[in-house]
Amino acid sequence: MNTLRISRAGPGIVSVELNRPGKHNAMSAEMIEELHNAAGLIGNDPDIRAVILGAVGRSFCAGADLGWMRSMINAGAIERRRESLKLAQMLNRWGRLPKPTIGKVQGNAFGGGIGLMSVCDICLVAASAEFAFSEVRLGLIPATISPYVIAKIGAAPARRHFISGKRFDACEAVTIGLATKAVEPARLDSEARREAEEFLCAAPEAVAEAKALTWLKGGGGELIQQTADRLTARWETAEAAEGISAFFERRNPDWMQVPESRAE
Repeated sequence: MNTLRISRAGPGIVSVELNRPGKHNAMSAEMIEELHNAAGLIGNDPDIRAVILGAVGRSFCAGADLGWMRSMINAGAIERRRESLKLAQMLNRWGRLPKPTIGKVQGNAFGGGIGLMSVCDICLVAASAEFAFSEVRLGLIPATISPYVIAKIGAAPARRHFISGKRFDACEAVTIGLATKAVEPARLDSEARREAEEFLCAAPEAVAEAKALTWLKGGGGELIQQTADRLTARWETAEAAEGISAFFERRNPDWMQVPESRAE
């Protein structure tokens, strides 16, 4: 695989790492496809009892690749719809993976990167990491990740962070339930391995069925379609075009008003 690094982390444990460090592990179309395929292979492998989902480099995941998103602004409706569904289906496959998934977040995570954190059953974060639902500052919305984020942290914290896009630290991530624990970066590998090894004592089929219980009232094909529709529609707006253009042109988007407290 070109955008992932997959290896054995111990007996019954597999490590999947996002591997685009030069792009802060932003999710390109290729990475989305490879994540989808990897989840399928892992889910069907009876020898795998637990998964550690991490990343290579300084950042965990900067969200969706902005070059990919810019191409969606200029794409036709059919292509936008197809790509939206791929992202939604990938997150759904990871969320419903019949294996325990431990997130190992060694650096910053924004937008879709927090979506990946939210589909993990346990999520360990470096104490120095920062997070943000940055979509609204680009004229976008956290559509496809929203079911998993809201299931993880609840509606009130999600609402507060979805609509502001501001950064928050590891302590806040733990407080709202996005992260299970914040640990010193040097201990992250050993802590993730220890969490994964706990599942080797549990019956694997019972683990899969117990995890499935948490999805009895949520998710499903209809929800995938709805979130993909919302992302597709948002890509077609003038705000999204302006936000993405402003990012690449290194300027403020036209809606931004700098608060007086920051003007000096």
